[in-house]
This record gives sequence, C-alpha cells and structure tokens, in this order.
Amino acid sequence: MKIFQREQRSLFGEILDWMLTPLLLLWPVSLALTWLVAQGIASQPFDRGLEYNAQALAQLVRTDPQRKTQFNLPGAARDILRADEVDEVYYQVLGPSGELLSGDPDFPPPTIPPSAGDGAGSTQFRDDTMRGVAIRVAYQWVYPNDLNSPAALVQVGETLGKRSVLATEIIKGVMLPQFVILPLAVLLVWLALARGIKPLSQLEERIRLRKPDDMSPLDDRVVPLEVAPLVSSINDLLTRLKDSIATQKRFLADAAHQLKTPLAGLRMQADLAQRAGASAEDLKKSLEQIGRSSMRATHTVNQLLSLARAESTGAVIPTQVCDLVALTLEVVQDSLPRAMDRAIDLGYEGPDVGTRTAWTIGHPTLLKELIRNLVDNAINYTPSSSAKPGVITARVLPQADGQSVWLQIEDSGPGIAPGERELVFQPFYRALGNEADGSGLGLPIVMEIAAKHGAKVTIDDARPHQTPPGALFTVDFSSARA
Repeated sequence: MKIFQREQRSLFGEILDWMLTPLLLLWPVSLALTWLVAQGIASQPFDRGLEYNAQALAQLVRTDPQRKTQFNLPGAARDILRADEVDEVYYQVLGPSGELLSGDPDFPPPTIPPSAGDGAGSTQFRDDTMRGVAIRVAYQWVYPNDLNSPAALVQVGETLGKRSVLATEIIKGVMLPQFVILPLAVLLVWLALARGIKPLSQLEERIRLRKPDDMSPLDDRVVPLEVAPLVSSINDLLTRLKDSIATQKRFLADAAHQLKTPLAGLRMQADLAQRAGASAEDLKKSLEQIGRSSMRATHTVNQLLSLARAESTGAVIPTQVCDLVALTLEVVQDSLPRAMDRAIDLGYEGPDVGTRTAWTIGHPTLLKELIRNLVDNAINYTPSSSAKPGVITARVLPQADGQSVWLQIEDSGPGIAPGERELVFQPFYRALGNEADGSGLGLPIVMEIAAKHGAKVTIDDARPHQTPPGALFTVDFSSARA
C-alpha cells in the first residue's frame, strides 16, 4: 500500500509567498490604473486648446441686417488652425438651418441636438471618429439671434497623436522607476523576513545544543510574543517528560529494591537445600520457604506493574459505565478464601447488583484493582484469632443527592494515626510498629487509580471511641458519576 506523506513546507517560503504574491499581482493592476490616469492627464491641456479654438470660431459667427447667419474666417487664421505637425485638425461651422458655413463637410455631427437655449456659450467634448480615425471633438452651440431661435454649430476636432505621445511619456516616467523599486522591495522583504524569523533559528540552535538529560524549561523571555505559546507548550512537554522519566526511574529503583529481599531469600534457601547432609525435613522446609518467597516476589511484581499502569501519565484510559456493586462483590468473593485462612469475617453491605444509583464511569479492570488493594490491605493489617476474629466490611453507599456514590472498606485493625494518613499513600511506606506482611504498594496504587477516575480517597477511624479504632477507607466517586 502506498503511503502519501504531506509535503514539508518552509515557513520562510510560505510567508514570502504570501507577501510577494499580492505585490506581484497588484503591479499589473497599478500599470493599468496608471495608464488610465495618464490618459486623463494627457487630455487636459489639449482639451483646453480645443476649447479655446472652438470659442474663437464661435465668436466669428455673426448675423447680418437681414438676420442671415455669416461666418468669416481669415485665410491666415485657417492656416494657423490647421498647422499641427503631429495631428490632423478638423473644424466645421453649420448655420441654424444646418447649412455648411465653413470647414469640413463630412465632420460627424453630435448625436443629440440641443433644445431651446441648451449649451449656450459653453463648450462640450466628445470622442468620435472621422475618416476612420479616432478624434477628440470640442463643439459649441451658438445662438446668433436669441436663445429661442435655431442654433448654429461650431466643432473643432483633432486626432489623438499628441495625447498618446504625452500619455506614453507619463507612463515611462512613472513605470520605469518601478522596475527598479520592485526588485528592491522584494530584496528588502526577503531581508526583513530573514531577520524576523532569526529568533526561531536561535531557538532551534539552543534546543539542538542541549544535553540529552537537560529537561530544564526554555527561557521564554528572549523569544517574540508569537513564539512564546510554542515555547510554553515545549516547556509543558519537558515538564511532563521529566515527570515520566522520574516515574520510570522510581519504578526501576522500587522494583530492584523490592525484589532484592525475596530473591535473596530464594538464593539462601536454595543454598540450604543443596547443602550436603541436609535431611528430608530440612529440604521440605527449604522448598516451602522457596515457595513462599516466590509467591511474595510474584505478588510484588504484580503490584509494581499495577502501580506503573496506574501512574502512566498522558495515557487516556477507556471508560464505560461500571456497576460498583458487581465489582465489589466479585472482589469480596475472590478474597474470601484468604480471609477465612486468617479467621477474618469478610462481608458486604449495600444495594443489590444492577442498582443504577451505584453506577459510575470508569475502567472496570482498574476499579477492580482499586477495590482489591483496599481489601488486601485490610486483610494484611487486621489481626485475628479464634478468640477474637477480625471483621472487614465492604460497602457501596449511593448518596441521597443521587449524584455521588461512595465505596467504603472498614476493618477492625489498629487503624492509622492521623499523622500517617498521608504518608501511607507513598510507595513502600509501612506504618511504624506494624509487622504485617505487604509490599507497601497497595495504597499508592489505590491513590493513582482514584486520581485517574477523579475520585477522592479519605481515611478515618472506623470506631473513634474504641480501642483498637480500626480503619475506614472511603472513595468518593462524585466526579466520576454516570
């Protein structure tokens, strides 16, 4: 199966593309706008010249005593009007009845004739064509008699050669410097961007030069504000990694420490069994001791693995709806043979299996491990004899608010002094003056599993006013309710 991997992209190139692409796209738009503006600028002086010529010709339109419209243009003035080295100049004067008074007869007329008095004395402009060539036209309506009489028409037009030349010169004057400015702008953007991401390179260099065992936080005061969240996330990762490594180191040290004693016992008993002259009775005792030591080593290994699983940080445990009553009864039934061997009365109090108020959200295997360690701890630390048997009670207590459920393990043992109630949750801590068998890992496992489920573990005296007071462990699953 072919695996498609996402192409790795450069942050520098990505930012550079987003900065230069709009610049390069806007440059042609700038050229087009400059061309339009240049056309308008170039037309203004030549439009004023056309307007002056049109007004000058309009002043030559007269009415004789018979109210006949006349137009007299001296030959020298006509020559001056048409004297242009670049463009062709055309003019036309029409009388009120549309008769040609002077000029070019094929001059195109305005598309819209004037109404009474419209445009008197003002010059108007339009773009038109004459003899297949584009021209610019200035025209004026002249009323020789009065504003209510028909109007004469004066038009002056010229081709666009000079306008195009001037517009081209303007474009050159504006655009040519841009061919120098644009590459310079690209270079400056590149240099600014290179300088802007330099702190990232410096941060990468500091991280790369770190020693493998250096888990100290990065200094986020010397990085830009935009990079500070990334550095904060890296520091958080370093902290969690440091805690994880410390947990692993502690686990290895604890495992080595706890396995040293049973393994040493196994080796000693094996040496005794192999000793020359050992009787069958001695050999049997050595084998029994080897069996007990191996069971203790196995129990210690299982406890260590449970603690490692409970302490695993960053792992999201799969959860489901769990019946706390069913789990508790299963643990009680499994622990009955061991309790009976120690003459301990182990029982259960609480609702029946299937009671919804006793359900909680959690991992059933871990919850069962939590209950088992609490029950095992009670069995280990509850003294018992035929004269006075020990009593251990496991309870599941749905609370009246319907939003929480408690698990309680009560024993008739010596109890735990208030000053030691926090210490007993530390790995391998053993209460002073107590010779009970155990690895010192059960309660730390309980605390870790409870923390995974958002539950709270408390220790109280079971019978505060009696001796011995006994111990009462309560696990409040309020935060883990279904």
